[in-house]
Amino acid sequence: MKLAATPAASAITARDQGTEVKEQIVDEASTDVRWPIRSNRLTIRPATPKDVEATWNYRRLPEVFEWLPRSAPTRDVYASAFVESPRLERTLVVEHEGVVVGDLYLHVHDAWAQAEVASAGVAAEAEIGWVLDPQHGGRGLATEAVAALIEACFFQLTVRRVHASCIADNVPSWRLMERLGMRREGHGRNEALHRDRGWLDGYHYAVLATEWPRGS
Repeated sequence: MKLAATPAASAITARDQGTEVKEQIVDEASTDVRWPIRSNRLTIRPATPKDVEATWNYRRLPEVFEWLPRSAPTRDVYASAFVESPRLERTLVVEHEGVVVGDLYLHVHDAWAQAEVASAGVAAEAEIGWVLDPQHGGRGLATEAVAALIEACFFQLTVRRVHASCIADNVPSWRLMERLGMRREGHGRNEALHRDRGWLDGYHYAVLATEWPRGS
C-alpha cells in the first residue's frame, strides 16, 4: 500500500494514485454519482485532460509532491501520467468560485469476502485521498471537500466503508480524518519507504456508512 502526506498544514494530501486493493476494479461505479457534487462552498466533478495545468500548478510544489507517491519533474511527465488509466478515472477536481483548489482520489473496490458470499462484497468499499493547493489552506476547504466525497460514497454509491491512509508525520491529514469522525484502524511501523526520509510509519483510517449521519 502506498501512502502520501504533506509536511505543512497549508498543504494536505492523503494517498494519491495507488495500487489495486482487490482483484476487481470498480472505478466505473463513480458514474453512479450525480455530478457535480456541490457543498456550501465547493463544486466537485470528474477530472478531464483539461485539468492538467491547474493541478500541475500546485502538485509541482515541493511541500506537496514530497509526500506524493510519485514526483513529476516536468509538466510533460506530469501531463502524461495524469491522463493515464485508471488515474484519470479516479481523479476528481475541487473548485471554489470557479477556481481549481485541489483534487480528490476515489477508488471503489470489492471488499474481502469468502467465496460463498463474494457477490455481496462487490463495490462495497471506497478508498479516498486528497490534495489541496497550499494557497487555499487554512479555510477548511479540504475538510469540506472530503466530507462531501464521503457523503456521496455512502448515499449515492452506497458503499459500506470508506478508508484512507497517510504517513504518520502528516499531522494535518490525520487530524482532518479525525475531525470527520474517521477511526484510526491501523498503525503500520516503518511500512512506507520515502524517497528521501527512508522507512516511515503509516496510519490507516476508516468510517462505516452506519457511523456517518446524512448531511454531515
